[in-house]
Amino acid sequence: MKITLIAGARPNFMKIAPIIHAIDSARKNGSTLGYRLVHTGQHYDEKMSDTFFHQLNIPKPNVNLNCGGGSQAEQTASIMVAFEKELISNPTDLVLVVGDVTSTMACAIVAKKLNTKVAHVEAGIRSFDLTMPEEINRMVTDSITDYFFTTTEGASNNLIKSGMDKNHIFFTGNVMIDTLLSNKDKFTPPPFWNSYQLANNQYLVLTLHRPANVDNAANLKELMHEITTNSNNLPIIFPMHPRTAKIYAELGINAPNLRIVDPLGYHEFNYLVQHAKGVITDSGGITEETTVLGIPCITLRDNTERPETVEIGSNELIGTNPKAIKPYLEKMLNNNWKKSAIPEKWDGKAAERIVAVLLGLLSP
Repeated sequence: MKITLIAGARPNFMKIAPIIHAIDSARKNGSTLGYRLVHTGQHYDEKMSDTFFHQLNIPKPNVNLNCGGGSQAEQTASIMVAFEKELISNPTDLVLVVGDVTSTMACAIVAKKLNTKVAHVEAGIRSFDLTMPEEINRMVTDSITDYFFTTTEGASNNLIKSGMDKNHIFFTGNVMIDTLLSNKDKFTPPPFWNSYQLANNQYLVLTLHRPANVDNAANLKELMHEITTNSNNLPIIFPMHPRTAKIYAELGINAPNLRIVDPLGYHEFNYLVQHAKGVITDSGGITEETTVLGIPCITLRDNTERPETVEIGSNELIGTNPKAIKPYLEKMLNNNWKKSAIPEKWDGKAAERIVAVLLGLLSP
């Protein structure tokens, strides 16, 4: 038995890592399940070094298809052409895709056209916002998937409502949390921790990268003004995404409590989050991590595909209007944040459940 694991961007490897560990564990117990790890190369990341794979304790990919760059259509086509050749050369019993990047959709389409079964990890999550490329990727992938692994009962219900066979839907939990919990004791302070004189619970973490927040210079400048002037002069650590940096450089912002830093490694970034007063973000994955770590989180988006982080967790979805920021920052800084809990099956064992299901499905 053999499966092909697809990753197209750095966060994908964080979702794939616990699945690899669970497969390795099953093999030690006599399983014959093997895997081939395919990196589509969708996102070039200079931090994707030997150290990154060493931190996650996974092997480097068996192949890198080098399909980075170009428009979304060009990239989708490039991945499909390259993965078709890869899959014909290396047949498999099942292709497993994770998340919602372009590679997820493109490789699922190729697999189905070659009559290969597809499993989707993080299936069924929905923002119901068709202006998001990721939402298109999720919908298309789920429409042709054979086996669905969901992070919540809500995601399972989304699939059932769209007509998917409930016998092929498996609520297994959140593999990103598997990686978070298995690495928690390895979190380490970033290099600037001492030079910036950071202290536990005495700074904020900021991340912004979505077009609605960063592509309009005037809007970005107003967002930054509201955040920096309503933070009680606490240091704000801002690991800046390259697309944000290009626009930010033209804004002339001069806030003494703002610390712009390069993108951080997994262990360093999550150390920052774990010890922060709070987080301000427009990322989806970070809201899952803050929920499990119990850190107050403000999300600058109009919708989320992870509503459990708001309904159960420590996240508040406040929209993209800069004027909405101040009252939520006041709650955060005054220790008046809502009580939160951890969603069901976000316990570090999702990958074990996934592999157990796969063994049942693929066994002769």
